[in-house]
Amino acid sequence: MHKCGSLLVATLLLVAPLTACESSNSTSTGTTSSGGSSINSRLDTIKQRGKLICGVDGKIPGFSFVDESGQYSGLDVDICKAVAAAVFGDPKAVEYRNLDSTERFEALKSGEVDILSRNTTWTISRDTSVGLEFAPTTFFDGQGMMVRQDSGITKLEDLEGKAVCVEAGTTTELNLTDALRQRNIKAETVTFQQADPAYAAYAEGRCQGMTSDKSQLVARRSTLPNPDEHILLDVTMSKEPLGPVTVNNDSAWFDVVKWTTYALIEAEELGINQGNVDQLKTSENPNIKRFLGTEGDLGTGARLSNDFAANAVKAVGNYGEVYERNLGQGSQFKLPRGQNALWTNGGLMYSPPLR
Repeated sequence: MHKCGSLLVATLLLVAPLTACESSNSTSTGTTSSGGSSINSRLDTIKQRGKLICGVDGKIPGFSFVDESGQYSGLDVDICKAVAAAVFGDPKAVEYRNLDSTERFEALKSGEVDILSRNTTWTISRDTSVGLEFAPTTFFDGQGMMVRQDSGITKLEDLEGKAVCVEAGTTTELNLTDALRQRNIKAETVTFQQADPAYAAYAEGRCQGMTSDKSQLVARRSTLPNPDEHILLDVTMSKEPLGPVTVNNDSAWFDVVKWTTYALIEAEELGINQGNVDQLKTSENPNIKRFLGTEGDLGTGARLSNDFAANAVKAVGNYGEVYERNLGQGSQFKLPRGQNALWTNGGLMYSPPLR
């Protein structure tokens, strides 16, 4: 009996580690694998739902703005449409949720929205501590300062003893504090939980300066009663790489957003646009054939159709078209491309190969 008992114990000790290994391996299949497939990916939820839920600002012309008829437009909105087109072949398969700066991250992490396409700056703290995953930058920006043209303010130092309006809970607030401290400027910082009250306070004269990303200042200036009475100082207080955001630890869904964004940039470099995307299906250029899905299996690894990139371009055009329509020469803002030009034209827009 003693020998049999000892043999049984030894056998159990040998089997237990094997069982534990099997249990560990089976558990890992519930998370996103490096190959891009997952039974728990947000991508599965979106496909089952039949539409994308996209978190936007909704009040910034040129980026995301909803008009009186409820129609959304802007660069950030076009990213949402492109992703919907890549997943469903339909850029209208999107529901938009307006989110302010204090609620956007929780809305994303809780699953209320699938993606943030809402002028959000990529920082190390947000990337590593907040649980976010930043897709490619869609607009390289910098923080600026808006003042009244007749204020006599020409540089940050002229804000000594004056008030500056800023939206709370943003990198803008932190950058302003750093800029004032670095220059030993004693100015009053007036914070607001939302952008609308901040700009209203500035318009009413409660603040002598209004600070935000330069692109947002230009866009918001257009909504003020007398836009020409306001100017942007010739100062850049920070780097602000803006782009779409997903939750961390879901590589399958992140891959979709990432490569759809890159596809718009790559399309511009290849000369593929909204007007010629169908005509180019007869092209003999191997890069174009792969991009359009007429050759190879471009979308397979991302669990998309092989023409997902073509569908995105059909929906909104290439990155250059998106930029020019919303912010560039085709818009009211006439913003030059600058850093947002392709790398071949001296800008920072660059896509890894789609192959």
